[in-house]
Amino acid sequence: MPKLEKIVRFLDEYLKTDDVDDSSWNGLQFEGRATVKKAVFAVDAGIDAFRVSADVRADILIVHHGHFWDFRNPSITGWAKERIKILFENDISLYVSHNPLDRHKEVGHNAEILKLLGARITDEFFLYHGKNIGWIGERGSALRLKEIEEKLNSELNTVCKVLPFGPNKVRTIAVCSGGGSYSGFYSALDAGVDLYITGDAVEIYHTAKDAGVNVIFAGHHATETLGLKALSRTLQKKFGIETVYIDL
Repeated sequence: MPKLEKIVRFLDEYLKTDDVDDSSWNGLQFEGRATVKKAVFAVDAGIDAFRVSADVRADILIVHHGHFWDFRNPSITGWAKERIKILFENDISLYVSHNPLDRHKEVGHNAEILKLLGARITDEFFLYHGKNIGWIGERGSALRLKEIEEKLNSELNTVCKVLPFGPNKVRTIAVCSGGGSYSGFYSALDAGVDLYITGDAVEIYHTAKDAGVNVIFAGHHATETLGLKALSRTLQKKFGIETVYIDL
């Protein structure tokens, strides 16, 4: 069985964990047993994910949204103690990749969404502290907006909210998974794309209409699943360990 430290070192290097600023404490947030036979992947850290990991006898849980953030007190008290106790009692490691997994060009959420839609990455998109966290892609042939909506609904298990104010046939797509915010939308406007895809909805209805751009809000959770699934396949192939994705 591979050593935990070897897997962590690979993840840190492959995901370029230290290459982008973040409010998340990316990397190994909790150290469990020294070897890894099974890895579980989930979008969010939490009691439910920790209990499932324990139930399936996982050695490490890899998530997008971890437990430790810059903007909250790191003390292990109250509900936080109840969470971490599960990891401690079951000797399960917790590894976190937030912005690094958003922006990764091979297995990142945004790259995977563009891949799903048959678009080739052409440019960086949406800078955060000088580094892109999204990507712009282009299809070889245009795809109807309705087809894109239906594919996202089906493959991401979501219900998209669509602002159909741009061209009906889409070739250029900007993607920022999760909380793209107003900054992501205006970055898409500046880039002149046919479609902007993100997770969380923001109040830009009239601006999108006046500017003539399509917007799809596909859900924060839904847009941050594909990268974890892709990373699980990479880890399985690299180390020969069992990997399980859980959708909570």
